[in-house]
Amino acid sequence: MVRTPSTMLPLGTDAKDFTLINTDGRMLSFPDVAGERGTVLMFICNHCPFVKHVAQQLATIGQEYMAKGIGMVAINSNDVSAHPADSPEQMVHESEQRGYPFAYLFDETQEVAKAYGAACTPDFYLFDGSRKLVYRGQLDNSRPDSGVPVTGEDLRNAMDALLGSQPIPEPQRPSIGCNIKWRPGNEPDYFLRS
Repeated sequence: MVRTPSTMLPLGTDAKDFTLINTDGRMLSFPDVAGERGTVLMFICNHCPFVKHVAQQLATIGQEYMAKGIGMVAINSNDVSAHPADSPEQMVHESEQRGYPFAYLFDETQEVAKAYGAACTPDFYLFDGSRKLVYRGQLDNSRPDSGVPVTGEDLRNAMDALLGSQPIPEPQRPSIGCNIKWRPGNEPDYFLRS
């Protein structure tokens, strides 16, 4: 398991538009998944042990915070030719099995991951109601085999602050996970520099 950190996109960055296919076959864009109060965009996949470690908490957070006006969306940008466990067909199964209440989109060209500077799975971004980045980084301090419970503390604290019109807590720590599985020759510059 190679541990890859987030690139930590600059705060204040505008959310990038996209149109990707959901597990239910619909094409969805950022406005379709955005919440009135804010939006969590996360890059995940099916096979990554770091994602498996937090998947149930992601479903729980989605159920809790989508009801409070926070939109949530997950995006899988992995190269499925090399990692068939991340295929769109398997994404349907994964979403159903985990009980994800949010859209789970497939970024076949990997252009959306590049646009957001995504580096790992899971990688989290929180945008406010004006689509400005206010948080990016880890879900919490838990990692596979760390013995630390998965609580979603860092992301929850950021969303609670956003909902309460309070400053987002500092410091913001990078997420750690498996690197996004780039297609050969499609690796972004920031991946090649790391």
